[in-house]
Amino acid sequence: MDSLGLEAHRARVNDLREKMTRTKTIQEPDHDHDDGDHGGSGDPAKSGFKRCLTTLDLTSLGVGSCCGTGMYVVAGLVARDVAGPGVIISFAIAAIASILSGVCYAEFGVRVPKTTGSAYMYSYVTVGEFIAFVIGWNLILEYMIGSAAGACALSACLDALTNHTVSTYMAAHLAPVIERPYPDFVAFFIGFVMTCVLAGGVSKSVMFNNILNAINIAVWVFIVICGLFYVDSKNWTQNGFMPYGFKGVLSGAATCFYAFIGFDIIATTGEEARNPSRSIPIAIVGSLFTCLTAYVSVSVILTLMLPYFMINGDSALVDMFVQRGALDAAKYVVAFGSICALTVSLLGSMFPMPRVIYAMARDGLLFEFLERINSRTKTPLLATIVSGVLASFIAMLVGLSTLVQMMSIGTLMAYTLVSISILILRYQPDTEVVVPQQVDGPDLEYTAGRDPDFGDGTRQKYKDDEFLLPSQGDGKSSSYGSVPFEDDMQRLGWFKRNCKLIKMHLGIPGDEAEPSDRSARIVIITVAVMFLVMIMFCLLVDFGGEYIIDGAAWAIILAIVLLLVIAAGVFTILRQPMNRRKFQFMAPAVPYLPAGAMFINIYLMLKLPPLTWARLGVWLLVGFLIYFLYSIHNSKKGKNMLEKQKLQEMTAIDHPQSMTNGTVSHAEDHVHPNGITHAQDEAPKYMASNGFNHPGGP
Repeated sequence: MDSLGLEAHRARVNDLREKMTRTKTIQEPDHDHDDGDHGGSGDPAKSGFKRCLTTLDLTSLGVGSCCGTGMYVVAGLVARDVAGPGVIISFAIAAIASILSGVCYAEFGVRVPKTTGSAYMYSYVTVGEFIAFVIGWNLILEYMIGSAAGACALSACLDALTNHTVSTYMAAHLAPVIERPYPDFVAFFIGFVMTCVLAGGVSKSVMFNNILNAINIAVWVFIVICGLFYVDSKNWTQNGFMPYGFKGVLSGAATCFYAFIGFDIIATTGEEARNPSRSIPIAIVGSLFTCLTAYVSVSVILTLMLPYFMINGDSALVDMFVQRGALDAAKYVVAFGSICALTVSLLGSMFPMPRVIYAMARDGLLFEFLERINSRTKTPLLATIVSGVLASFIAMLVGLSTLVQMMSIGTLMAYTLVSISILILRYQPDTEVVVPQQVDGPDLEYTAGRDPDFGDGTRQKYKDDEFLLPSQGDGKSSSYGSVPFEDDMQRLGWFKRNCKLIKMHLGIPGDEAEPSDRSARIVIITVAVMFLVMIMFCLLVDFGGEYIIDGAAWAIILAIVLLLVIAAGVFTILRQPMNRRKFQFMAPAVPYLPAGAMFINIYLMLKLPPLTWARLGVWLLVGFLIYFLYSIHNSKKGKNMLEKQKLQEMTAIDHPQSMTNGTVSHAEDHVHPNGITHAQDEAPKYMASNGFNHPGGP
């Protein structure tokens, strides 16, 4: 009985693992939806989206989403309460973390360009359902909190224009609420109005976004130029550049990370960009560098114009001109620019939020009523209203500083999982044989006898000459023989030759090595161990940093051991063969860059207050309950797999001879995350007719 019980337990564990790691295919039918009003199809003609966005348009969307609350609110909050003038360094550290994560995000955008749902859909296609749910759940938190923060920031800006008359009246006549001295009904009204606009089908046009961004940039230049007339270097020297110490600068970096959140909206436009494989990565990196320049310049002016303790955290840029006695026109110019920027930022948070909810509901991971499309407005009406009203209530009840911290931790969690996904994905083998097939879609055409296009512009030619080695002498002839190792090494330059020798001595595989299931498992286990050890090291530095500085032996030894374990993990990954498939954009320096993004994101998360972690824990607990009680049983991917399994069983009963011979009348073709099609059942015949050896053959 014990052995039977153990086998049953193993079967349940394996079944749970398979459910949590099942992946969605891009061209997979979108379950009961034939109208094409969703973003799951790879064909824009079927998805209903028009490919009209250029690289400049996407960059403008990213800048508009980032530069609103970040420039007009976060700089003042962090400078006053956390870092002082050292907020400049905080922004630089946060920018490094954002760019590392943004590069990983960009590779996902190239691997899976024709989807909506942002990182949720990327991870569902490439990694698995459970990780996708966690990322999507955290993205909902990010967009909801970001919408609430945008509404609060707009409310504070309008209040500053009235010389704080509104806030003074509310504080005098209304009782305190959870996180505020009074309920901010203005913020609630702003959020509700934006929800109604989106629910009515009126989305933010590219022209409207570009106009508001142009105004924002003009006001940014105005702030820098006019602020130069009021700067005072004593504000940096008299009170110190880092009055809260370097620890305060690092804590500020965790909050400043919020200011770079917004390039997610770029990733949700995969079906509306003209060339998503090229435009998405350029727009992500370009918008991040533009925002960094804006934040650093504004922080310099702000902290030089006012002592850090006199900065108004809610409306810093508007208020600094008032405190320095500048003309009223300066205050109104900055206020007008802040209203434009915060409006774009608020729309940037609210617009993709129902899309992610809708995408998850369409896949069966959230409740079915959230995927309903209104026949008149052609929008996910219920998802828009539910999420918008919730965000409005949060804006009314929760303070801006708390919202910024909550948004940072949710986004850092999502970006950490994206970095882990890229690290794992790069070392996964191709499990199926590549065969050119005809696939519907504008950018993916595979026809037998033609050169297949892999979707990113790469043409793969199936010719015997591709496997010939260049001649040793005259350069005219080629052979099927092997090149002697010494001659091959002599062709390389001194630096490349020595690097290759070092790699050989260290056991690092060459370009010809291919990953296997075993090597992929080693990478997954190693990444999991590194993730846990990074958390331990960051906790040691955060809570035991003083012991390390004071030279406590136990702290130094423990820190060295943990660092060595992390280095050993990176070295172990280096010794595994990498998937050599090429894309138009790929994150450089793998595994170093994703590992660095993991480390920085984990450290920044641990710098946030414990209460923020408690709130995230409650949010994740609710998410886990939804997944294990509802999503895992209602996943449409799971239902499709069950239906196909039953169909195969019925086919085996009706046609046992055909199943014995290994022929199936309808092989499942789908688009792999690598952007190619698979038809394994037809592979032996195709390869034999084209001169290829079957895998495993000589």
